[in-house]
Amino acid sequence: MGKKAARKGQQSTNQGTAAQDVPVVGGREPCPCGSGRRYKACHGREAAVAAETLVHRPFEGLANECDWVALRELVPAATAQLTLVGENADTPVTLATVLPMAWPALRRENGAILIGLQTHTSSGDVSRDLADAIERALAVEDGTPITPGPLPAAGPRLQDLLDTAAPLDVTVHTGFDFWVEDAESATGEVAASLERANAAATPTARLTSVDAAYWCSMREKNHLRWVMPHPEEELLDAIARLHAAEASSLGEGTRFVGSFRAHGLLVPVWDLPSGMSADDVEKPAAEFRERLAEALADTTPLTARQRSARNGLLNRQITLN
Repeated sequence: MGKKAARKGQQSTNQGTAAQDVPVVGGREPCPCGSGRRYKACHGREAAVAAETLVHRPFEGLANECDWVALRELVPAATAQLTLVGENADTPVTLATVLPMAWPALRRENGAILIGLQTHTSSGDVSRDLADAIERALAVEDGTPITPGPLPAAGPRLQDLLDTAAPLDVTVHTGFDFWVEDAESATGEVAASLERANAAATPTARLTSVDAAYWCSMREKNHLRWVMPHPEEELLDAIARLHAAEASSLGEGTRFVGSFRAHGLLVPVWDLPSGMSADDVEKPAAEFRERLAEALADTTPLTARQRSARNGLLNRQITLN
């Protein structure tokens, strides 16, 4: 065999190596597979494609998709227990909105794992990033934080690692004491960090009368932000019908102000009076859900007034990701 053919055969063999088996290195460095090419021109290509490919609904297929979106984008401090499948099913894993230093994950001294949902992502698929954090945490020693790093291109997603039928039972916290196993005994820099983080946390509560609706208290007014699972076009039509009929508010002193799109779902938002607590908004939210169900079931063409209301909703809509 000539040198050219041998080199070609060697490159073919190396490039056939699974991307997850090749360590991630700098783009200009030689690819660890041994092909003799730079990483970015070899196995790094797949990683680049993965980083640029945006998955619009990364939590689709998981139970309580709307709450996953809310914890990622809206809620400052909350946790929920996750259920792994397979050989690691007995390992306790807790989903946390955010961890210290924006760590993707932390393995406690007792072996339990915390996964940070609000962290910088390495790819266009949040689900893939979080699954990578879980796998990295499973592979390290107890008491080790997982720091941000490059994401291998191929690998499982949350939907592959978790029991997708297990409900996401969300616990909203007033602060971040869940960062440490015994917050009351924290001292020094740990205690100072907790104090700073807790002081910055926006008071938030999850409603119990409806799904994935979160009340929060700001300085001048309160808000309700409600992640909804309905197809976007149908939901916009339904809200436009209610808005045109002056039925989109949650009672006296409240105002529907628009919606934003997050991870493929719409999140309607209401301004509430500063004195309106989470308990106060429970009944109005349940009543709005009933009105919305009726509007969603209405398939007649929108009237001119309703179309105008819909255009107004679109003009005020933004996309977070």
